[in-house]
Amino acid sequence: MSILTVKNVSHGFGDRAILEDVSFRLLKGEHVGLIGANGEGKSTFMNIITDNLMPDEGQVIWSNNVRVGYMDQHGSLIKGMTIREALRGAFQYLFDLETEMNTLYGSMGDMNEDEMNKALERTAIIQDMLDHNGFYVIDAKVEEVAKGLGLLDLGLDKDVSDLSGGQRTKILLGKLLLQNPDILLLDEPTNYLDEEHIEWLKRYLQNYENAFLLISHDIPFLNSVINLIYHIENRRLTRYVGDYNEFQRLYELKKAQLEAAYDRQQKEIEKLEDFVARNKANVATANMAKSRQKKLDKIDRIELTAEKPKPEFNFKQARAAGKMIFETKDLVIGYDEPLTKPLSLYMERGQKIALVGANGLGKSTLLKSLLGQIKPVSGEVELGDYQHIGYFEQEIKEANYNTCIEEIWKDFPSFTQYEVRAALAKCGLTTKHIESKVVVLSGGEQAKVRLCKILNKETNILILDEPTNHLDVEAKEELKRALKEYKGTILLVCHEPEFYRDVVTDIWDCESWTTKIV
Repeated sequence: MSILTVKNVSHGFGDRAILEDVSFRLLKGEHVGLIGANGEGKSTFMNIITDNLMPDEGQVIWSNNVRVGYMDQHGSLIKGMTIREALRGAFQYLFDLETEMNTLYGSMGDMNEDEMNKALERTAIIQDMLDHNGFYVIDAKVEEVAKGLGLLDLGLDKDVSDLSGGQRTKILLGKLLLQNPDILLLDEPTNYLDEEHIEWLKRYLQNYENAFLLISHDIPFLNSVINLIYHIENRRLTRYVGDYNEFQRLYELKKAQLEAAYDRQQKEIEKLEDFVARNKANVATANMAKSRQKKLDKIDRIELTAEKPKPEFNFKQARAAGKMIFETKDLVIGYDEPLTKPLSLYMERGQKIALVGANGLGKSTLLKSLLGQIKPVSGEVELGDYQHIGYFEQEIKEANYNTCIEEIWKDFPSFTQYEVRAALAKCGLTTKHIESKVVVLSGGEQAKVRLCKILNKETNILILDEPTNHLDVEAKEELKRALKEYKGTILLVCHEPEFYRDVVTDIWDCESWTTKIV
């Protein structure tokens, strides 16, 4: 049975077509991975099927009474609300039913016999719904999901406004999972999860009985939970049965077959065109030439997909930094309250260090403290000499209305327009992207613009906070290659072991520093 049917949907922004005549069908229990390069339209498709965006053409048809769960990154978490209250919000419809039932019981003394019978019938229905939906074990369910996502250790009575962005995202994800909808729509859910909790989510989705549609560039995670792939490329959506590895095999096979057919067709077209050109003026052979021309006109010409620019990351090297990169003495980091014990850390030139551990332990806060962006609670940070730092911040909250060209020119005013365009193209951005405002780009395209600034600056230290979030598979592989070849020093926050293990010389586990119970 089809839960969701998408018929001939097309959509674009300005003169840029994103989706063209796209059709899609999701059946009950299917576990689907939606994949494609940055900017191909994955999040646009997700916004269209959730009614957050109206398509220019086509239809989106949901079957009746389907409960849809969509992880909204901008979901409402209000100051004063506790983690427990936010998660219990997943069951608000059940609490509303309980209130209705109690109100009916409370007013039964004033009812006549007919009203009483109707009220008793309604309360019996409500009681069945509460029992069937596990109303009386809600707190146990909340604690189970909170534990799996690492929220239980924070304290369920903690105010949501005191949490980091990653922790707030975990609450939204936890609330969504507790709703247990008929279809889950997940847009890069692992971006703000650490390794342990990605593993928990993997097991959860493997055992999920209902359907889900998942966007993820984390291929090991994707492979472990899906059984169908829908691939967006060049405004089209194509279905493949199997995991990502099977998709790659079939995609390359299909591409090779198309190229072979194209070559055969081109040879046939050349022969026909040559015959027509040589014989159309000759009275004796003019009819044969006309016949060949008709054949030419009827050929359904094969078009090969235009090759997208591949990202090419090469970091510019500054002169060597001093031997010491930084040293901390009894450093305590945090905002209103300490996040760590006193830390005495030392990093020297040439080290490549990954900071790992659960969200909210202060990894991003440590980077900002080393950069002098926030003051430590106590203790000292000493930096070495001759430092040229490239810093990739995890998240930029403000909307950026500059075009990509303006954004790069702002930091590199001496560049010609040609140099600006070439620099952005090397990061895998097309002409359409380059001329667009940053705010309309996908998360991955925006990350490439930010990387472009670091790549074109001479550095000897890279401080990178979750640089792989939103990047597509091709860009991640190229970034990994560039970091392995980088001769300078790297301090990296990342939750993907398959990305950082081959890059770094050392791994620092931040869980040993924290003041929290983990």
